[in-house]
Amino acid sequence: MTTAPTHTTTAAAPYRWRRPALVALLLAEAMNLLDATIVQVAAPAVHADLGGSVSEIQWFSTAYTLPFAVLLITGGRLGDIAGRRRLFVLGVALFAAASAACALAPAPGPLIAFRVVQGAAAAVVIPQTIGLIKAMFAGEELARALGSIGPVMGLAAVCGPVLGGVLTHADLFGSSWRAAFLVNVPLAAAVLALSPKLLENRAPHRPALDWPGTALAAICTGLLVYPLIGTNLTELPLHSWALMAAGLLAGAALVAHQRRTTAPLLEPSLFTRRGFPAALATSTAFFAVTSGLMTVVVLQLQLDAGKGVLAAGLSLTPWSIGLGVSSWLSGRRGARRRMMPYGLALVCAGLTAAVAGYAATPPTRYPWPLLPALALVGLGAGLFTPAFFTLALKPLRPQEVGSAAGALNAVQQLGATLGVAVLGSTYLDGSAEAACAVAVALTGLCWATSRRM
Repeated sequence: MTTAPTHTTTAAAPYRWRRPALVALLLAEAMNLLDATIVQVAAPAVHADLGGSVSEIQWFSTAYTLPFAVLLITGGRLGDIAGRRRLFVLGVALFAAASAACALAPAPGPLIAFRVVQGAAAAVVIPQTIGLIKAMFAGEELARALGSIGPVMGLAAVCGPVLGGVLTHADLFGSSWRAAFLVNVPLAAAVLALSPKLLENRAPHRPALDWPGTALAAICTGLLVYPLIGTNLTELPLHSWALMAAGLLAGAALVAHQRRTTAPLLEPSLFTRRGFPAALATSTAFFAVTSGLMTVVVLQLQLDAGKGVLAAGLSLTPWSIGLGVSSWLSGRRGARRRMMPYGLALVCAGLTAAVAGYAATPPTRYPWPLLPALALVGLGAGLFTPAFFTLALKPLRPQEVGSAAGALNAVQQLGATLGVAVLGSTYLDGSAEAACAVAVALTGLCWATSRRM
């Protein structure tokens, strides 16, 4: 049995390995995004079949994004130590097994537990992709390989909501919502079939792992997010405030630990730059808006308007198309700073139109004004995102880029988790227009922090 050789440079990489290997890496990236969006659309159907409390609908998404956020940076460090190809293959296999277990879950509790395993597996897979691409490509080929990530992720973002609706509605072989998880199995099998073409690669110097820092990060985020799910945010009980206070204390302990340890989760020099902490705050707020809004739209259509999962998935199409079009235009013109305020202005306009559309439409009727509002949100998100990531990473030194990219990905998932918790709870305890109004406020916060980048 032969194994792929280990490389720390790109010169020895045979060209014939590169294209299939790139397909494997891009497919793994797309699989992660597809899973997140497909399950968001299918979640109300899961609840209708398995029962349980309405708040568990939020946990179907949060149980995935929370461990993904917390373990991303540690997953990258594990690849540096044990080998990125090895960790990538292990993570994809675990992701496939957890997906199959989710599809077979008999009740909400086991499903949520398997979603946690899925999120942890994704945190092992995703950090390896950039490192492996850099190990196998150089020069113009490297630029083309990295440039292919954006279009693939854009396509996955366009297809995810529609695919979730179609798969669940089709009820193939009586699978209903279970097909939303089973679709990951053939995708993962294709990635594993191509994985022998990947070159093994690891860091030239073995980095240390900060397990205490990882544990403190998990405790902090868990205690901050858990009280917000399924709770009336205007009437939080005393124990919820106590849990969030404990989360803040854990966060303070994490900061103190990062200053003392010799192997911090993040490069300390990142926080000496004014723009990077602002970028973390901006990313958190922005992805809280987008993920939370998608949850609200899907829940309102299925729980209040009585529409099926297919209608909910198709209703997100204007958003996906707007995102794809503006991302393409932004890429052609180059990601420039001024794209960020333009994009946020369009997002805010779309959210304001959504507030008006929901307010003017009885909850039991289909909110037709929502469709152009979602198109505006998609157009704005497509303008904002490329410029944001380019500006956040451009001024960093080479040794800081990996740590910074991991941190930005982590807070992106944390923002998604908070968005589902806060906007979802605002909708369940109030109304869709109230949730969209909160999203407008979060967009304003995003604009304020982005000005400091």
